[in-house]
Order: sequence, then C-alpha cells, then structure tokens
Amino acid sequence: MKRIVSVLLLGMAIFTFAFSRPAFAAGDAASGAKIFSANCASCHAGGKNLVQANKTLKKDALEKYGMYSEEAIIAQVAGGKNAMPAFTGRLNDAQKADVAAYVLSQADKGW
Repeated sequence: MKRIVSVLLLGMAIFTFAFSRPAFAAGDAASGAKIFSANCASCHAGGKNLVQANKTLKKDALEKYGMYSEEAIIAQVAGGKNAMPAFTGRLNDAQKADVAAYVLSQADKGW
C-alpha cells in the first residue's frame, strides 16, 4: 500500500510540475538576433515597422494584433503578409523559432 501511495504522489508531483512551468520560447534568442539582423532589421530595426508604423514589434502592438506568441511570429515569418515577404524558402524551422524567441525577448525588454 505504501508503494502505491508513493507512486501516486510521485505522479501527482510530476503532473503538477509539468503543467505549472512557465512557457519559454523553443528558439535561441542569441541566434535569432543574428538572423533578425540579416533578414528583418531593414524594416524592423529597433522593433519598429517602416512600412506600417502602427504595427511595430513592441509588446503592446504584438498583443493588440494577436502576435505575442512564438507560434504567431513563426507563422508571420513563414508566410509573410502584406508588404512582408515570406521567409519559408530562406529560413528553416529552427531559424524561424530563433527569430521568434529574439522578437519576444526584445519585446519584453522594450526593444
């Protein structure tokens, strides 16, 4: 009986830890900074947007437009939109995740 209780408690502890951890971007922000500099900074230097001034990469704008997540940023980078080109042929999945991690980290810091 003690063994069953121990196994149940261990299972509950693992379950609690697994679902209570904060979410972290899967990408590497340091690598993303280099990729961003080479591919994105011409329009988005300092988190700005030279084409659509109100759609910056600042945290409040990302939240306002539903872009404050790794998944949303990766989708935008992959598919492009409006004047932004798609980077699917130029960046692999890991590079897109790295860019997303960088953008989110910079947005959290206020660029």
